[in-house]
Amino acid sequence: MPITRSTKELSATAISCGGSFDVILTLGAEPDITSDPTDIVLILDRSGSMEQSLPALKNAADVFIDIIDESTDGVQDGTIGGGSRIGVVSFSDTATQDTQLITSVAALKAAVDALDAGGSTNHEDAFTKALDLFDPQSANAKVMVMVTDGVTTAGGDANTIATAAKAAGVTIYIIGLSGNGGIDETALRQWSSQPSAQFVSIAPSDTELEAIFGDLARTITSPGATNIVLNDFISDDFRILSVTAPSKGTATLVNERQIRWTIPELGATQAEEAVLRFTVEHVGVVEGLLSVNESVDYDDAQGNTVDFGDPQIQVTCGTVVIPEPCPVPVDVTIEGCEDEIEIDAGEVLLESLGRIVKLDVTIPNVCPGRRVALAVILTEVDDMGNESRRGMKTLVIPAHDAPSCRDVTVRCIRFVLPEELDVAGDPVRLCDERQFRVRFIANYIDAGFTCCTLDD
Repeated sequence: MPITRSTKELSATAISCGGSFDVILTLGAEPDITSDPTDIVLILDRSGSMEQSLPALKNAADVFIDIIDESTDGVQDGTIGGGSRIGVVSFSDTATQDTQLITSVAALKAAVDALDAGGSTNHEDAFTKALDLFDPQSANAKVMVMVTDGVTTAGGDANTIATAAKAAGVTIYIIGLSGNGGIDETALRQWSSQPSAQFVSIAPSDTELEAIFGDLARTITSPGATNIVLNDFISDDFRILSVTAPSKGTATLVNERQIRWTIPELGATQAEEAVLRFTVEHVGVVEGLLSVNESVDYDDAQGNTVDFGDPQIQVTCGTVVIPEPCPVPVDVTIEGCEDEIEIDAGEVLLESLGRIVKLDVTIPNVCPGRRVALAVILTEVDDMGNESRRGMKTLVIPAHDAPSCRDVTVRCIRFVLPEELDVAGDPVRLCDERQFRVRFIANYIDAGFTCCTLDD
């Protein structure tokens, strides 16, 4: 499979509520020929009509061999890798198997370099000798690449052998190169695989031949993926903070929950990987093991499919304890269009004029399975720094069952502060500035201590 890797990894396994982490997307691809070995036979016309073009043909064939060499194992190391092989057949009056299907780049280039032009053109024997090189028992894909003007001057009907080769699963590419008598395009399109527009290339001149040979080699090796477009949508518990430039292609932040990554080409001539990294922040109110992905949409020109999995992260927002309930509301219903209505709202506890202070406090690193006793002491401070008691509360914080120690937040510890206790100003006037001090004492209730006995 051309796509060899598709992963979505997270830089952390757990974060606190509102924390951030990195998401790392990785795509790997390699030429199709790497995972699907191919046997290729170069069929080169060395008849007399090709004498002027033969030097250009040799150079182009060398380029072709080099591209296949690199595509099969990632480097031009002089050996066709990955189980693929190349053979050389040349023809004029008759055809010659100049090499068998081999992996040595040097031997292949030597066979090509040794070609001399002369004689007539026997396409029938050329296809026959090329077909004989293939092993019918081999699972390798089978490809013929013929370079000729298509003008037959010897032998029988080449189409009979070409048709038999295609029936046996051989793909036939043909490059039309003009000899002394022009090009017989009708014959070339008849011999090639179909549709002929995809399998026949015409070289207008010797100088064009090398580029056509190079393009054909890249077509045969089949790049891992081209025109890649990846849209990553993260879940609504998170938002994207920033994006780092990817190692290949371009990344665009579409909005705070969508990022688009485009790569023109990946794994064209060798195995390679592309990496995109972006930073994500938790913004939801939900905690627990959360999925980062909402979805990943992937598309490329080859129709590859990918699976990035479902990466998850543990989000801990802390235990929140609310020690005092809010006052119970009284439901009041007004019906009709009365201008004045009297409603009995029941009883309410009388409180003098003043203010209510609501305190929040966090106790860090509370171990699981242990209750905590919390004392809150509030004093009011006058201009001389003297403190007056305003209240004390003691609370029992229930034990949590998280897998490890965690912060526990206690919210809304309320103290009622009547104005008549104001020590900073006129007690009859409302909304004076008042100064307070708060002290907290906390300890575990469920300690593991026991007194020693004589039996210990």
